[in-house]
Amino acid sequence: MTNSGGPVLLLSGAGLPAWIWDAAREALGPDHETAVASRPDGRTPSLSSYVDAALDSAPWDRFAVVAHSSGGVVGTELARRAHPRVSAVIGVSAVVPPPGGSFVSSMPFPQRHLLSLAMRLAGTRPPDGALRRGVAAGLDEPTAARIVAEFVPESPDLYRGRTGTDALRVPTGYVTTTQDRELSPGLQGRFAARLGTPRQRSLATGHLPMLEDTTGLAGALAEMLDQRG
Repeated sequence: MTNSGGPVLLLSGAGLPAWIWDAAREALGPDHETAVASRPDGRTPSLSSYVDAALDSAPWDRFAVVAHSSGGVVGTELARRAHPRVSAVIGVSAVVPPPGGSFVSSMPFPQRHLLSLAMRLAGTRPPDGALRRGVAAGLDEPTAARIVAEFVPESPDLYRGRTGTDALRVPTGYVTTTQDRELSPGLQGRFAARLGTPRQRSLATGHLPMLEDTTGLAGALAEMLDQRG
């Protein structure tokens, strides 16, 4: 990495509230000023609107991006659009499309077709049971219940919007969650390779390591953020 310490913009996965980062932000300590990216306004914002909202959430001239889950789509596009301001991108069980791809096109067959069908029939909010089995797996019951209750549907274009085709020109890292029931470790490995990073860490958690192993995630992030390339 090219920075030591410095500010960090945190991007949540689809439907997830900003408070999931609270403990991790505290654990990162004073060396890393943090902010959580906001969602765009409007009923069906475009992928570009998500990127704009994230960029508007960063009050610094230069910052690193830590992107969780579908936040990887927004985070990599943010790095393309605002390359001079973005010092690094670290994915946390993050979806990383190929240049010109989308969240949906990044999924393996037949999952991408099932995902498209589900969005057409039922929208972008999974059933409560699916959330508990996937996103919230590994969490204690009160936290899992809160995640399910506060999960919000996203715009379909977050999943279907196409990214730019320029190669990323920033240092990268990736944290794999090995007990993840939402994105398999194998699929995460594919996304990490697509991000082009030799700097990888793994945590034995489900899809929300910032809640399940706050100390472990903060340590992994701080190590990668503080490395000098």
